[in-house]
Amino acid sequence: MGYIPARKYGLIGDPIATSKSPLLFEAGYKGQEQPDGSVYSYDLIEGPDFEESFRKFEEEYLAINVTAPFKEAAYAKVETLAESGKGVITGPVARIGATNLLVKTTEGIAAYNSDFTGIIVAVAEAYYPGITREFINEYQERFFIKLHQFFIMSLGRRFYQQPQALIVGCGGAGRAAAVAAGELGFGTVLMNRTLEKAQAIAEDMPEYGFIPDPIKDFKEAVKECDLIIYTLPTALPEIEEFTADDFAGEGACEGKVILEANYKNPSFDEVARAKLAAADGIYIPGEKWLLYQALTGYPYMTGLTPDLDAMEAVLG
Repeated sequence: MGYIPARKYGLIGDPIATSKSPLLFEAGYKGQEQPDGSVYSYDLIEGPDFEESFRKFEEEYLAINVTAPFKEAAYAKVETLAESGKGVITGPVARIGATNLLVKTTEGIAAYNSDFTGIIVAVAEAYYPGITREFINEYQERFFIKLHQFFIMSLGRRFYQQPQALIVGCGGAGRAAAVAAGELGFGTVLMNRTLEKAQAIAEDMPEYGFIPDPIKDFKEAVKECDLIIYTLPTALPEIEEFTADDFAGEGACEGKVILEANYKNPSFDEVARAKLAAADGIYIPGEKWLLYQALTGYPYMTGLTPDLDAMEAVLG
């Protein structure tokens, strides 16, 4: 058998030595190859110098994921390339102002944001368990686009009135979460330790009608909202004070849905999650968000749909 070249993919960021992205990529494409017979490779491109990492991408890789602290820098780079016809920015990524996925295309380097698409899938799966696998089977790599469309069309049947979302934390992940909630049809409240940051996002995107709210109102806002997306790296003290009644549903037929970004040190501990479950609420751990980021992002990189079962098995 002759030499089969590798099609190289990777992740840039710093630090990333403990990233689960290579395991997810390997699991998603194990046993698959491209139509030309080439196999897959996924590397960690770690280092504090974004320009150096980006140069390696340009010279060696077909597509890369981007993580902290380079999401905004990567977006700015593609924005500059777009001015000379060598970059592509479309859709939600332009509103978010950050990218975690760069892909070489015939039109230049394209920027995507799978933080956004990962939230779309995570929320849809919470309200309609099993729908992700069903849509993958029917629509393959376009499954998350169809899933988004379905959720919007079903919103009026699912809720008695417009559902409300609370985004806690307005960093890169929080901004992606805000756009995702708005695109799903939720009335959305933005909350940050510094209110000015939430206000700036609301002013940047008036089309969503975002409502900035001070962090001191966190407990009351949780009571009033149907979906809570928590992106702060540490726990607010009020989380310990919540009761099952605080997690009871408002406008929906069920309890609240809480999606948390941090999968290494979650702010909603076992006690808080038990109270949420007692109110028929649903907790989406950070690992699920990570899984759905990969599941929706990797098709942009390869043109193929990864193996969901294998990827779930990696995360346990």
